[in-house]
Amino acid sequence: MRNVSLSNISRRFVKEDGTHMVALDDVSLEIDDAEFVCFLGPSGCGKTTLLRIISGLDQPDEGAVFLHNEKITGPGPKRGMVFQEYSLFPWKSVMENVIFGPLMSGMKKKDALKEAEIYLELVGLEQFKDSFPHELSGGMKQRVAIARALANEPEVLLMDEPFGALDAQTRNVLQGELLQIWEKKRITVLFVTHSVDEAVFLADRIVMMSSRPGKIKTIIDVNIPRPRGRTSLDVNVLRDEILQILSEDKEK
Repeated sequence: MRNVSLSNISRRFVKEDGTHMVALDDVSLEIDDAEFVCFLGPSGCGKTTLLRIISGLDQPDEGAVFLHNEKITGPGPKRGMVFQEYSLFPWKSVMENVIFGPLMSGMKKKDALKEAEIYLELVGLEQFKDSFPHELSGGMKQRVAIARALANEPEVLLMDEPFGALDAQTRNVLQGELLQIWEKKRITVLFVTHSVDEAVFLADRIVMMSSRPGKIKTIIDVNIPRPRGRTSLDVNVLRDEILQILSEDKEK
């Protein structure tokens, strides 16, 4: 069943000299329910802009985005966003950060606290619910951000390089934890990354985008059973194939 539909999305920005920079050019894509899709491509190819348009934080100049055939015209609780920066309220505790969205949506505090307990346990932070962001490691902060996004019960989880600022070991751990959450919740995940290894480890499909103006260059089905070994033959073959596609884009 289709979840997110992108129809002929284009986006332009005006530069300081008055000329236009085309970030996205005629991007169309269909994404199924509970699918894990990674967007991969060179810097400046419009991956983050595309994610912001799907979230409703930005609007296309042409085209439209639909969630279950309903046009997206602005932010909404059906789409949760996790940024590379932790974007937590530093003056609020972990629990207060997680319940913020449900409270803003009108949920009673008693019910919001009960739901938040579930998601903090899901990300392994139930013992840190009274801690503040400055007391947490980078990986723990990002777990809070994921719990906060999930607490609104979104249909789509949008993730913009959420592990990009973390060390390799923490990044690998969180990738595994994210897959466990995805398999348990069965929501659609749209994940922007610059890492080929990350995309191959996580995705059902990898949407490879070309250099600006951003277009979909190719879509790769990752037909490798989970759990995936990071150094398995199948993973390495696919990784080399993707690196070759990326190198062709650089050579132009």
